[in-house]
Amino acid sequence: IHDGNCKRTCGVDAHVNNMTVAKIKALSAHYAEKFGDQYADMHVTIPTLEELLILRKAKRPDLWLGVEIKEYTEECVDKTVALLKQYGVFDMCFFYAFDANIIKYLYTQYDARTMGYPDFQMRNYQPDSYSYYKELGLDLKYVRSEIFPIYQAKKLPIHMYCADNAEAVKLCIEMGADLITANDPVPLMTALGRM
Repeated sequence: IHDGNCKRTCGVDAHVNNMTVAKIKALSAHYAEKFGDQYADMHVTIPTLEELLILRKAKRPDLWLGVEIKEYTEECVDKTVALLKQYGVFDMCFFYAFDANIIKYLYTQYDARTMGYPDFQMRNYQPDSYSYYKELGLDLKYVRSEIFPIYQAKKLPIHMYCADNAEAVKLCIEMGADLITANDPVPLMTALGRM
């Protein structure tokens, strides 16, 4: 689940950290705000990471995964990495976090493919934090802004995200994105000739 709190996607004002797996699985992740009633009666559940890895192995073993660490503890990283390695997918993952200590831990302990964010977005940012980034993640609002050249000058591959329409995809390509993430993949896949 993207959010820590289940309100937006499931309509239940509760944090996943305070729930058992059984309670989380009982939620219906139909995201009415975005999809209306389209999925309301389908009881779309929140998958565990292991369920996602099983599905990936069965359906799309070539699929790369973006793994965002949202619980900023080394224990969370260790458990996540162990599961990814168990399923043989660790080397096909990008690791994101808005916490510089977690990025550093992933980089130094696991040589993971890390992506950090601009310094002003990072918790626990230190002067050497960028040295632990293998890629830099930039929201398109920063790509469109006057601060973009500052981050281009860091000479890191730039991972632009929220390219959810044809105009945004075009901007990413024009601005030289090394990687592009989209919540709606259709405009991106169309622009890349994969639709």
